[in-house]
Amino acid sequence: MTETLPSDTEQIIAEARQRIDDLDARIIELVRQRVAVSQEVQRARMGAGGRRLHLAREMEVLRAYGDTLGRPGTALAMTLLELGRGRV
Repeated sequence: MTETLPSDTEQIIAEARQRIDDLDARIIELVRQRVAVSQEVQRARMGAGGRRLHLAREMEVLRAYGDTLGRPGTALAMTLLELGRGRV
């Protein structure tokens, strides 16, 4: 069964989906930038004889995302951390 929506509803949905697509493109670009900066920090830390990971900093990031977005935010932060430093 095909759902038929009023044309104004279809227009609202189409415009909202376009805004979502635009936001997704911006988010992806920001994630790429975040990964690059994270890798820069990692290279500098290791170049100075430090460890690859800074667990206290990772906990700060996890807490910030979790406090703001709840459990899904923590999962998102874990993904961002993994993208920047690789799997542990």
